[in-house]
This record gives sequence, C-alpha cells and structure tokens, in this order.
Amino acid sequence: MNKTPSEARAFARDLIKIVRFSGDTKMWVFPSFVSLSVVKEIFTGYDIVVGAQNVHSQKSGAFTGEVSVPMLKDMGIDHVIIGHSERRHIFGESDQFINEKVKSAISGGMNVILCIGETLDERQSGKTFDVIKDQLTKDLEGVKIEDPQRLTIAYEPVWAIGTGVVAQPYQAQEAIAYVRDQLRKIYPDMAEKISCLYGGSMNKENCQELFLLPDVDGGLIGGASLKLDEFIEIYKIATKFC
Repeated sequence: MNKTPSEARAFARDLIKIVRFSGDTKMWVFPSFVSLSVVKEIFTGYDIVVGAQNVHSQKSGAFTGEVSVPMLKDMGIDHVIIGHSERRHIFGESDQFINEKVKSAISGGMNVILCIGETLDERQSGKTFDVIKDQLTKDLEGVKIEDPQRLTIAYEPVWAIGTGVVAQPYQAQEAIAYVRDQLRKIYPDMAEKISCLYGGSMNKENCQELFLLPDVDGGLIGGASLKLDEFIEIYKIATKFC
C-alpha cells in the first residue's frame, strides 16, 4: 500500500526513461489497484508486465471492496499475486481461500504468483519444510495448468519481510530446492520450468548472491522496489545472473 496514482505515474515515467532492457530477464510491476490503469498505460509498448497485488475468488457479488478476475482482465491485467504473507497473516486468508483464488485466476486466464513461506516461530521450531509442503499442497489442490508460465512460486520467509533480515543464501537455496521437489510431485512434467523467486528484504547489496543460487530464478522485491535507483540496480544485476 504505497504510492498514490500521481506518485506511481511519476515513478513509471522515470523508470522507462532510465532503465535499459536487455537479455531474457523480465520485469514485472505490481502497483496498488488504484494505480493499475495509470501504470499500465505508461508501460504500453514496453516489455514490462503490470500485475495486481491481489484478487478475489468470486467473479462478482456482494463482496464490497473486492476486485475480481474479470475486472482485472478487462483492464488488460493478466498477472496477479496470491497468498502474500501480509494477506495470510494480517488479513487472515486461509489456504482454502487462497486455493479458491488460484483456481479462479488460473481458470480465468490469469498468471499467478503464489507466495509461500514460514514464520520465525515455525523456522525456529524446525517446521520450514512442513509449512512449505502444507501450503503448496493445499494452495495448489485441484489446480490444473497446461503451461508452466502460468504459475510462479515466490518463497518469502515471513521473518525476513520488511525486517531488513535476509535469509542466508543456504537458507534460501534449501527452501526453494524443497519447493522444486514438491512441485515435481504436483506437476511432474512442468516443475523444472516453473519459476521460483525469493522474496524478503532483497536489495542491491544482497541480490547478486541470491540470484546466483541454482534454484532461484528471480526476486520478489518489496521495500527496495519503491526506490527507483535501487530497483533499477537490482534489475541490472538480475540481467547478469538470472
């Protein structure tokens, strides 16, 4: 919940003035709902995906304040983040509700970035792998995909989000390697082609060592993405190592 539409407009304009796109590295930007149309218009003609931060599971109905898949699709938005830790832990979204959202988004023709990850208590209790397995199993239950690009998994340890504490490279690698192992069981023919991202206090100082990890395909950038110069620097590093 950052940047007014006018601030988002200025950020987007400055971004395309400065950034130089190269290689196969993709840039995806997820503004708040009120800024989606503004940013989408500015990025028209540029190789930047604009996506939404959330979506409801129902197509329409008495759900005041919510946004549906058809609404987003009508705006030309076909990427969406589902299950972000803040949605789970601040707004109480359950795995069942997240599963309904994923099904609705996929069946509605959207590409889903599914966020998973453990809390500090869960990590300290040695439950990291149990949480990852449980979330992936429940969130993707009954979810059919024909194209691996329709699904991206973002591992975001809750204890590293907005805290300035980043997972050590070995922690990120072992967690995302485990994600990949679980994906092999769910989507045996596609697991190797499903992108896995790391999220959690990633910045220009630590992103290179994370991008170099064998199972990390990119980053889900939080606070650092609000700073134009830092976000561009992260993108430059990603073009070299992702």
